[in-house]
Amino acid sequence: METIFPKKLKRGDKIMVIAPSSSFAIIPKENRTIALTRFKEMGLEVVFGKHIEEIDDFSSSSIESRVYDLHAAFSDKSIKAIFNVIGGFNCNQLLEYIDWDIIKNNPKIFIGYSDTTALQNAMYAKTGLVTYSGPAYSTFAQLLHFEYTLEYFKKCLFDDSAFHVEPSESWSDDSWYADQNNRTLIENPGWLVINEGDADGTILGANLCTFNLLQGTEYLPDVTDSILFLEDDSESRIVNFDRDLQSILHLPNFNKVRGIVIGRFQNASEVKLDQLIKVIKSKKGLDNIPVIANVDFGHTSPIITLPLGGTVRLSVHATGSEIEIVKH
Repeated sequence: METIFPKKLKRGDKIMVIAPSSSFAIIPKENRTIALTRFKEMGLEVVFGKHIEEIDDFSSSSIESRVYDLHAAFSDKSIKAIFNVIGGFNCNQLLEYIDWDIIKNNPKIFIGYSDTTALQNAMYAKTGLVTYSGPAYSTFAQLLHFEYTLEYFKKCLFDDSAFHVEPSESWSDDSWYADQNNRTLIENPGWLVINEGDADGTILGANLCTFNLLQGTEYLPDVTDSILFLEDDSESRIVNFDRDLQSILHLPNFNKVRGIVIGRFQNASEVKLDQLIKVIKSKKGLDNIPVIANVDFGHTSPIITLPLGGTVRLSVHATGSEIEIVKH
C-alpha cells in the first residue's frame, strides 16, 4: 500500500478538534482558553466537532456521534488538521464503523496520543495515511514548560526537513492541568542505551497496551522493516510492560522489526531502569536490534511529535546516540 503524507500546516490553516475517546466536557474552561491562545499564536483557526461536548457514563459519547465527527472532519475540505481532545479508553470501538475511503481520499494531519494509538495505527494499516503521535488539544493547555513540546510539534508538522531529536533538559509528571503554577521539574539523565546498533525503518506503535488491542485484527499494521516506538502510562507496571512487549515479539514477522525506542515511564508505574534492562535482555528476539529507552514521548511532559508511518534513522551506542526523523 502506498504511504500517504498529508500536507504540512501553515499560518491561516483551519483545524478541527474532535473527541473519539474522552469527551471535551472534561476539559476545564480555563485550560481551553490557554490552548486556544496557543493555536492562535501559531496562526491556526480552531473549530470543533458537532458532538464533542456530549458525555456519557464512560466520559465519552456514542459511537455514532464520534464516527460522525471523524467523518465530518476528514470530509471538510477547509480542515487541514484534526486534533484529538485527549486520550481515554474506547476509540477502538469506532474501527468497524469507519468509512476508510473518506480518510484515504481526504488525507490530512491527524494527531493525538495514548488511546488515539488504536485509531492512528488502524488508519495507516487501512489507508496508508501517516498520522502523528504527539500533543492532543488538551496538551496545548499546559501553561508552563511547554517549549520543548511545541518545538518538536512545529518541526514535524510545519516543516518538511528531517530533524534530529535531542533529550529534554528536564521533564515532569505532575498534575499540571489541575494546578498550572505548581510544577515539579526533574532533571533528565538522558537516553538509556540497552542494545547498541544502527537501523532505519518505518515508525509504528506509540502506546503499547493500546497498540496491542489491534493484534489479530485487520487494523494492525505490518511491522516488517519498522522501528517500534513504545510507551505506557501510569497504570502499567514492569510486569505489564514485560508481557505486552512479549506479545509483540510473538507476531509472526517480528523478526523483521529493525529497532525499538521506549518512551519515559510515569512515576506511578514504579518502573526502574534496571528492571527495564533486565526485561529487554531476557528476550532473545531483541538481541540483534538496537533498543534505546527514556525518550521524550508518551504520558510525561514534554513530548516529541512522531510520524506513524514516517521513517526514522537510529544510531544507538554507549559513546553517543542519534534519533533522526527522516521523512514525516
